[in-house]
Amino acid sequence: MDRRLTPFSGRLAHVSLRGKVDAPLTAGEPARVIAALADLRDAPAGARQRQLIHGAAVVVIDRQDGNAFVMASDDGYCGWLLSGDLGPPARATHRVRAPATHLYPSPRVQAEPHMPLYLTARLEVVALCDGWAETPEGFVPARHLAPLDAPGSDPVDHAGGLLRAPYLWGGNSVAGVDCSGLVQIAFRAAGCELPGDSDLQQSAGRAIAAGEERRGDLVFWRGHVALVAGPDLILHANAHSMDVACEALDAAVARIRAAGGGEVVARRRP
Repeated sequence: MDRRLTPFSGRLAHVSLRGKVDAPLTAGEPARVIAALADLRDAPAGARQRQLIHGAAVVVIDRQDGNAFVMASDDGYCGWLLSGDLGPPARATHRVRAPATHLYPSPRVQAEPHMPLYLTARLEVVALCDGWAETPEGFVPARHLAPLDAPGSDPVDHAGGLLRAPYLWGGNSVAGVDCSGLVQIAFRAAGCELPGDSDLQQSAGRAIAAGEERRGDLVFWRGHVALVAGPDLILHANAHSMDVACEALDAAVARIRAAGGGEVVARRRP
């Protein structure tokens, strides 16, 4: 079983694994991320694998020394995060549609923000007034939010909003993002859920042939993914430029080949 998608902490397993693992089972407890970003790690204090965004729903399966082993409700990704990054579940009505914004204690631009909020963060809006959205946690500029049930938009537009964001292994926001994190967050903002890692994303949608690429398609190398932005144009978070870059597809193919990264292994249309 793939560790990333297996809700088993090594001590406790989710009831969905009944008959598959020899361990005590639990239905877990619902919770949500209350930090701006929560690092999802492969072990307590281990390596970052992905990040969860403010408002993300999770199921807590185990707790150990100030850490919680969780299963993300959006994509089923499992890992450890700090218990302090979690709070009780809450209703959400809106999502952040801007690359980043701030949560304020009062509806004043001069107020000191509580925390940053990143693309796809989820909040409950209880009132709108004078350009501000009031939530139980504070105030957010209303123009930076969209209703959860609003139609999805173009993932390439969302990815473009993260142009020049620094590269960060396992990152999922404009504060730091990797190749698969960029793809996942861009499609999530557009209303389409994809897995968190590039090898898992490679099964999304249907295969297309070289030369058939169009805006919104995905191009894969071993361990890397890019989003097609237009004719012979890609957006990708990459360790060559160490940021989110816009690059000619043919040039990227030649550069990656010359650097020993191999050939394109798949082209997919989600």
